[in-house]
Parts: sequence; C-alpha cells; structure tokens
Amino acid sequence: MNKREFGAKGEDLACEYLIKNGYEIIDRNVHFSRFCEIDIIAKQKDTLVFVEVKTRKSNDFGTPLEAITKTKYNNIKTGVFSYINETPVKHKNFRIDVIGITLQPELKIQHLKSI
Repeated sequence: MNKREFGAKGEDLACEYLIKNGYEIIDRNVHFSRFCEIDIIAKQKDTLVFVEVKTRKSNDFGTPLEAITKTKYNNIKTGVFSYINETPVKHKNFRIDVIGITLQPELKIQHLKSI
C-alpha cells in the first residue's frame, strides 16, 4: 500500500466515524493549491466542518495529532477561507476539526473539534 492509498484508507475510516456520529459528508480531497487540500468537508446540523485527517500505523514515531504543524494549520485555514469565499451558499457557522487515526496495536480514532 503506497502513501496515497494509506491516506485514503484513513479518510475512509474518518468518514465512517463522522457518518456514525451524525455528520453529512459534503466533499472530499478539495484542492486549493499544491499546499492546501481539505481532506473532508462535512456538515453537522447548521455547521460546516472542515476535517484534516492524519493516519499512522502506530505511535512509534509520534501520534497522528502531533503531525499538525503551525504551517499545516495555516494552509488548512487558507483552504477553508478560499472554500467559503468561492461557495455560492454562504455559511455562517464553520469550524476546523482534526481526526487522528492509529491503526496498531488497535484502531484508535481521536477527534478534536474546533482546533
């Protein structure tokens, strides 16, 4: 499994988790530049949720959530504001969430809201 396939597997697991928790998936892998991609755009009630997904096989080299650097966060914010400005339907409520997935020794999903 290459890096792209591994990331897609993590995003699939994140989508399943979100759907089970009452979210509606709006879009996936929305690119705004070579530096900015929103992994999942979902809706929870009247809130648009932009989700960054980080997947790791294990925590041997750090947790998935530790991979969200200041630069990565700023790139995500750029994408969020681009999406909001380009979308014909204006959303008053939105937030950025992060989902960290660790596959081994057992599947663990961490969901941080409003980072």
